[in-house]
Amino acid sequence: MQHHLKTILLATLALMPIFGLAQGDLEIVFNPDNYSFSPHEKAHIESIIRNFEAEVRTLLPNLPTGIRVSVSPLFRDVSSVGGVTGRADDPVSISIYISTVFEGGITAASDTGLAPALYHEFHHLAHGWSIEGNRFGPGIPTAAINEGLANVFSEIHTNTAFEGNAPPANACQWWHEINSLPLDASYGDWMVKHPDGRDAIGYRAGSYIIRIALANSGLSIIELSQKSIAQIQRLVGMAASSRTGCS
Repeated sequence: MQHHLKTILLATLALMPIFGLAQGDLEIVFNPDNYSFSPHEKAHIESIIRNFEAEVRTLLPNLPTGIRVSVSPLFRDVSSVGGVTGRADDPVSISIYISTVFEGGITAASDTGLAPALYHEFHHLAHGWSIEGNRFGPGIPTAAINEGLANVFSEIHTNTAFEGNAPPANACQWWHEINSLPLDASYGDWMVKHPDGRDAIGYRAGSYIIRIALANSGLSIIELSQKSIAQIQRLVGMAASSRTGCS
């Protein structure tokens, strides 16, 4: 889930076939929403989705065998994340939002930001981090770690990093703030827009601490993604002469 369009419903539901896709299906649905995707745009977007779904599947074999991708226009600027944002709706479904105001339009936004967004959201499906059917408990630290894992997975495997996900110089301080929060702290404040003006605190601090965990463990991002939240938190706190810590 990317921070521009997300709220979280923390429920524990079984991963069941009620989500309505047959094994092996990749269903792509275009939602007009006051914008008419041209045949060229549809074909271009669908080609990108199919190519990168197949690519991600080679990296994440536990990606659901049936996936639904809903594509909608977005009538605002999200150039800080490449013109595309998204969310994982349930264990087999993601929503992708492509900016109509990105320089060069829908096609340019798709070329710039669609692959990184797909890597991010497909990581969530493989990892179990979705609005409905979420496998994880509450808390902003949990959200930050899951979003950081998806951010870094996307950055490493697409070789693309966006300003909107970049940690600030004081990211360690942000992580300490997150860790001091109560379990019921506002998701909107800490993952989307804080009242003090900061954007995407959890996403950006999450990316930072995942990089620390990678450095401390020597694991790949795929191997790190298999660790528990508690294990990742311990890796972040490690501090030795040759290692990085946030303590």
